[in-house]
Amino acid sequence: MRAPSDSLSAAGIPTMTQTVRPGLLARLREDVLAVRARDPAARSAFEVLATYPGLHALILHRIANGLWRRQWRFTARLLAGLARGLTQIDIHPAATIGRRMFIDHGCGVVIGETAEIGDDVTLYQGVTLGGTSLSRGKRHPTLGDGVTVGAGAKVLGAIEIGAGARVGANSVVIRDVPAAATVVGIPGRVVPRGDTARADGIDLDHHLMPDPVGRALACLIQRIDDLEARLAAAGPAIPGLDHPHACTDCGDACDQARHAAAAHPAALHS
Repeated sequence: MRAPSDSLSAAGIPTMTQTVRPGLLARLREDVLAVRARDPAARSAFEVLATYPGLHALILHRIANGLWRRQWRFTARLLAGLARGLTQIDIHPAATIGRRMFIDHGCGVVIGETAEIGDDVTLYQGVTLGGTSLSRGKRHPTLGDGVTVGAGAKVLGAIEIGAGARVGANSVVIRDVPAAATVVGIPGRVVPRGDTARADGIDLDHHLMPDPVGRALACLIQRIDDLEARLAAAGPAIPGLDHPHACTDCGDACDQARHAAAAHPAALHS
């Protein structure tokens, strides 16, 4: 269990060390305070209650989830459908959602039937917690406490996202993610996170993501430059390489050099 959140406690939100299950109104108060703690655009509790579709979706989900657990399955699905129409957020009534979850903007968020979400989780618009199996068992992801999932990310299958992990925007995650890790890309890969996490365990800086593809391309470009320099020093000049000019493909000198080398292959092997 993570340490109590200093900022949330200061905002009046009960800490995660509490073991008493709060009632619906108490959880509603927690949710409103959580939104105000994490969204600088939230100016008042009334504004949050009146205008935040993520909060509306959570309220209706908790009612639908209670109906689902009491075997009122059709009524629960009907209420979930109504919530989807009102908020553009699709949460299956059987999904398990912890306390103080914040769905920012919310449009296009999908949470599947067997998804399990811990406390203090933040989801941005377009997030999908989806399934990858036709079986009726566990087929949706489990998110630990304090997880942040960036806009447009897809977390697919019965995988586990460890507590405090971050999923970069538009990533597609199909494998388990360790706690406090950062995952980006398609398919998602764990990358060095750096010292960007907040002390309270809630990290909203989901835009501060490394670029592993860009880093790999930079390494390849540097390697090509080194090889071209060694090739130029080892053999005679190739016509077109000493005075490169724009080519007809994309206007880059590198393509003109490639065309010159193709036109004089003997120079490469002399």
